Amino acid sequence: MEDLTKQPCVACRKDAPPVTDADIAELHPQVPEWQIVVEDGVRQLVREFRFPNFAQALAFTNAVGQLAEEESHHPRIVTEYGRVEVAWWTHKIGDLHRNDFICAAKTDAAFAFFLATS
Repeated sequence: MEDLTKQPCVACRKDAPPVTDADIAELHPQVPEWQIVVEDGVRQLVREFRFPNFAQALAFTNAVGQLAEEESHHPRIVTEYGRVEVAWWTHKIGDLHRNDFICAAKTDAAFAFFLATS
């Protein structure tokens, strides 16, 4: 199983297939802190990150935003005092795609780096 953080996001068409249950069984263990939730009929990967203050939460939000731009794949990010919630799903297909797991893994790596350097 190749490390998700080493994989790039690939451009996704509207007819791209969503992940299957077998795909999820393979990919989800690589991002175990992410919850798979269904919101308005759309499966999403969601994780909450905690910080001691707003400044750090905002700095992490910016780091996730930079990652999203680099990957050309954009999450929902909710930033509050001491808390950032990130949700990945593929808007074009209205479901989860491998790209979402890749970006979740890269978000985890960014969080680990952020904690190590703060």
